[in-house]
Amino acid sequence: MIYVFKTSVKSKKNVKSLTAHLNECLTDGTWNFDLDDCDKILRIDSSLNLADKATQILRNNGFDCEELPD
Repeated sequence: MIYVFKTSVKSKKNVKSLTAHLNECLTDGTWNFDLDDCDKILRIDSSLNLADKATQILRNNGFDCEELPD
């Protein structure tokens, strides 16, 4: 399943600061950011529901994160 989030991540430097946290906690699946999108999208492809975990990781690191509806 693919989960899509609107975030406040604005730069590759921000993504780099989150990479270790996301890789550690989201081991079952893949993730990427689309910083060119106006909503600075985070996409997670995983068989597990990792929405709460992803939101918590970003918020703990000072970023806004909101799951977008289908």
